[in-house]
Amino acid sequence: MDFLNALVAFVNFVGVPAIAYGSQLAIGALGVTLVYSVLRFSNFAHGDTMAFGTMITILVTWWLQSLGVSFGPLPTALLALPAGIAATMALMLFTDRTVYKFYRAQKAKPVVFVMVSLGVMFMMNGLVRFVIGPGDQRFADGERFLISARDFKAMTGLREGLAIKTTQGITVITAVIVVALLFWFLNKTRTGKSMRAYSDNEDLALLSGINPERVVMYTWLIVASLATIAGVLYGLDKSFKPFTYFQLLLPIFAAAIVGGLGSPIGAIAGGFIIAFSEVTITYAWKKVLTYVLPESLKPDGLVQLLSTDYKFAVSFTILVIVLLFKPTGLFKGKAV
Repeated sequence: MDFLNALVAFVNFVGVPAIAYGSQLAIGALGVTLVYSVLRFSNFAHGDTMAFGTMITILVTWWLQSLGVSFGPLPTALLALPAGIAATMALMLFTDRTVYKFYRAQKAKPVVFVMVSLGVMFMMNGLVRFVIGPGDQRFADGERFLISARDFKAMTGLREGLAIKTTQGITVITAVIVVALLFWFLNKTRTGKSMRAYSDNEDLALLSGINPERVVMYTWLIVASLATIAGVLYGLDKSFKPFTYFQLLLPIFAAAIVGGLGSPIGAIAGGFIIAFSEVTITYAWKKVLTYVLPESLKPDGLVQLLSTDYKFAVSFTILVIVLLFKPTGLFKGKAV
């Protein structure tokens, strides 16, 4: 029985949160990977693109709530999500036409694009803070739990409860749907195949009659969708704060690079590796160990390897190790 309690505690405090967080990072890392593989530069504005899409979704959510519109047990933000995606798409296309297109015409080096994306990042960051403010914004409504710890205890008779939040369930289901649609699009549609061809060999793709501006446009549209979905899912699961999305850039890039920058499968795997590493290392293991260890060995302290305040240090450490020993990542993306 103690083993079952330990297992439930582990799943409740490590397994479920890490799967949800990993799904959010995976969707975010897919956007970074697409920009890197198709447009050939690291987009440092990706975190703030997520923040912008989430901000629009929050504003529309508040408007819908003021009208008395709800989505039943599900968050109203899901109804507002298409508006967030559409606004982010418009912003991405506007940014590309007014900023990135000039540097593409100049055949600028990737490092120039990186510096330009930093400028875009600061502009987006300022815009989001100006519109919605720098503080925490909570916008989740509807049923809070799919299953509550109290109900789980009543059903099983165990001392430990398992609580699965509605937002965690939505995150995982949405991630599966988004990944399936993206892979179908890239592998089965004519536009997706054009994007892959352009990514593999730009010169050969141009000779084949592929329109580069069309490929760029579709890439930004997909990246805007992925960024907004990842941002909204993260905001629903935790809370929305512009600076947090700026910080999220580190684990998202770490996920993309660990999996192999330029590899969509790698981005997904990297997202879960980073998430499980962060959650496992910052979790206080006292409760789990108390169930499985004999009385004489039960710990007095929290048995926490690292405070949650330093969770992004885990991403940074993993990123450094991968860059030192396997710069192409686990799934052999392009060398960083």
